[in-house]
Amino acid sequence: MTEQVSAQELERLVRGLVSFETRHSLSTVKDKKKGIGAARNWAQAEMEKAAATSGGRMTVTQDRYTVKADGRRIPQDVEMANVMATLKGTDPNDDRVFIVSGHIDSRNTDVMDAKGKAPGANDDGSGTAAVIELARVMARQQFPATIIFVCVQGEEQGLYGAKHLAERAKQENWNLVAMLNNDMIGNSFSDETNLKDNTRVRIFSEGVPAVETPEMAALRKSTGGENDSRSRQLARYMKEMTSRYVPQLEVVLNYRTDRFLRGGDHTPFSQAGFTAIRVCEMNENYQYQHQNVRTENGINYGDFPEHVDFEYVRKNTAMNLATLANLALAPYSPEEVGVVTSNLTNKTELRWKAPAKGERPAGYYILMRETSSPMWEKKIYVEGTTTTLPYSKDNYFFAVQAVDAEGHESLPVVPRPLR
Repeated sequence: MTEQVSAQELERLVRGLVSFETRHSLSTVKDKKKGIGAARNWAQAEMEKAAATSGGRMTVTQDRYTVKADGRRIPQDVEMANVMATLKGTDPNDDRVFIVSGHIDSRNTDVMDAKGKAPGANDDGSGTAAVIELARVMARQQFPATIIFVCVQGEEQGLYGAKHLAERAKQENWNLVAMLNNDMIGNSFSDETNLKDNTRVRIFSEGVPAVETPEMAALRKSTGGENDSRSRQLARYMKEMTSRYVPQLEVVLNYRTDRFLRGGDHTPFSQAGFTAIRVCEMNENYQYQHQNVRTENGINYGDFPEHVDFEYVRKNTAMNLATLANLALAPYSPEEVGVVTSNLTNKTELRWKAPAKGERPAGYYILMRETSSPMWEKKIYVEGTTTTLPYSKDNYFFAVQAVDAEGHESLPVVPRPLR
């Protein structure tokens, strides 16, 4: 599947998005060729092409919602919509949901300028194109779990589309396992530093959960778990899948929720208690990002397709695909994972239960790393639901993940202390 992702198709999609001149969330919804309304309809039509190949398992909708005037970036009540393609899982007993998103809206230097040209080729035409391309490639495949491909509106005005979707997932009790937000994944050349690099990409993940309870905080402090949130496990998982399936691309784990003092569409999901990360290019170019289209001192400002590295977008899209496909094919994660602490010992005893839903795992991987290591360093395969390792829990971190006979692994679960 990763080899089916097309740089040419991604370029076609980005140029299609740019053709609407502006996709500002407050722009026209009546013009058939300009503005956010036309862009949403176009994205829906592109996703419906993918759905036509799914055998009826993919459905496409515009999930509409009203954003109330906030006195800041929303001057009056406005209807927005997220364009969503839902690829229903083939197992009726599998209630897991995975979301991949990019934001369809664009902006100028003035975030309230709803009429000026705002091409938004990279921010976030690249992420939106990736979502549509993922839908195209994955629609023809079968996964036990459900995958939702969503072009979110309202990011630049205050993450409104993501807030709406996170609230909906919470209210409807979705078993949302992971949310992948792709925002600016196509620029490989930075201004000022003149760095050019399409071989590295950043993944941002929260360390301390946004909804951490006092009990969670106490456990984190007593076990040294500051670097083992569920979002951080997802980021590590993506790095491993990328090294396995996407040549010439290295994931750089960034231990922040987002860039310095900034945020994105994954943030509302983290705040709602879901596992979410942000994918972002390694080097940003501020001559193109949030800039009015103009030429000044010999510099062409504006976020145009000519500045996008589509081979880079292809690799980043393939990274998303490898992660989503492995997770959606894998068994549920093991349950009640614990490390026995009833005795002082230099060995580590781990116990867990098989997942109550979905296919029974073929076995489990025990993951292990030194306390100073950012990545899991050792994988030990076992077929039971308990094991004792000749390594001290004082010196290593551990986790357990379920695996099927084809090698698809669930997200890891860090053990809790057991008496």
